Amino acid sequence: MESQSRSSSDEVSNRSPLLDGDGDGDGDGKSTAVLVLSTFVAVSGSYVFGCAVGFSSPAQSGILRDLALSLPQYSLFGSISTIGAMLGAVLSGKIADLLGRKGAMWFAELFNLVGWLAIAFSKNVWWLDIGRLSTGFGIGLLSYVVPVYIAEITPKNLRGAFTAVNQLMICCGVSIMFLVGNVINWRLLALTGTIPCLVQLVGLFFVPESPRWLAKVGKWEGSEASLLRLRGKKADIFEEAAEIRDYTRSLEQLKESGLMDLFQRKYAHSLIVGVGLMVLQQFGGVNAIAYYASAIFSSAGFSDKVGTTAMVIVQAPLTVLGTLLMDKSGRRPLLLVSVAGTFLGCLTIALSFLLQDLKIWDSSPFLALVGVLIFGGSFSLGMGGIPWVLMSEIFPINVKGVAGSMVTVVNWLGSWIITYSFNFLAEWSSAGTFLMFAGVCGLTIIFIVKLVPETKGRTLEEIQESMLSFN
Repeated sequence: MESQSRSSSDEVSNRSPLLDGDGDGDGDGKSTAVLVLSTFVAVSGSYVFGCAVGFSSPAQSGILRDLALSLPQYSLFGSISTIGAMLGAVLSGKIADLLGRKGAMWFAELFNLVGWLAIAFSKNVWWLDIGRLSTGFGIGLLSYVVPVYIAEITPKNLRGAFTAVNQLMICCGVSIMFLVGNVINWRLLALTGTIPCLVQLVGLFFVPESPRWLAKVGKWEGSEASLLRLRGKKADIFEEAAEIRDYTRSLEQLKESGLMDLFQRKYAHSLIVGVGLMVLQQFGGVNAIAYYASAIFSSAGFSDKVGTTAMVIVQAPLTVLGTLLMDKSGRRPLLLVSVAGTFLGCLTIALSFLLQDLKIWDSSPFLALVGVLIFGGSFSLGMGGIPWVLMSEIFPINVKGVAGSMVTVVNWLGSWIITYSFNFLAEWSSAGTFLMFAGVCGLTIIFIVKLVPETKGRTLEEIQESMLSFN
């Protein structure tokens, strides 16, 4: 009996598409317990990301009071996480390629833990900034590796929805910080940020590594075993594994790509789409609202606690809706609807501040709330998550590390510029600031129509081949 079992095992191994390329078949493309668990563990890092983004708004008044910070000092604290995130993003591709997707997430969470503890127990502005810088570095790594890991482990018919859970958990992190920050002080709020860090650190021991990364580093047997765990023991993984093997081997003929290799003509379309969406996402004003929502409501004459609670009520269900629609409606339609909403939201906020400045309408603070809710809900529907989904899909694996790092750095650079300058721009003209954001949203609509591809229902290898052939 034992010898028969060994013989059967050997036969399966000999048929392995990752080892020899014979046979045919296809995985069933269904969700499994291991796939769901792996995605949950990965997006625990997205929740940490959301906590870091959502922390500064509810914590602002308490930190300014307890540590006697000036407005420029708090602007630095609010934006310094983006500097750390840029550093993390610069190294994210290399770290993810060197340590694997799981190793990179584990490494990132060490910095997040240290950062949250430093903020919670800080006695002066220096420890506050060091902690914020450390969490920034961690979320800079996670912002790249989480969507890449999810995209690499999911079947094509589920990839969009599963990858979009990344944005859903970011939204949940921001929302919980807003809600909890209304009832506890900022030090306890920082300590709550350590909980998802610990969840991911422990959970990573129980999930498989990305089969595509394992194939990239030549671990063919490990790649097939990982794919089998993710698809289920009874799934026929032959065709999917063969496609991974063939595509990986075709890329092995190319030399390891550096930053300058990205600027070849064949990668131009991917690079323009990846970088362009990140620039437009940030300069559309999302982090100005996310980081300083309380200040925006207060300056408009509206209750900051009521406003941030309303944001949570609107954003969470629309993020869920966007996740559910990702693989049904496609990426492009969702992006267009989302950006049209952010355009309308920015115009509404700008009109509120303009009416307030001109003392024309007493209800203009309510208009500011409506504008923020329209913007936040629309952004959550698509523009928040889809650029990260596309980033994880459009780059070939031989340049994915360096390309992903570059795209993520650009995103965080834009975030830093906006979060640091917003308070000063708002002092100059709140209405003018949001009119500029509206202008960027209008340009984004044109960009999506002209350049962004539809990737719904296609394998990563099919998408990447089509992006190369576009040029």
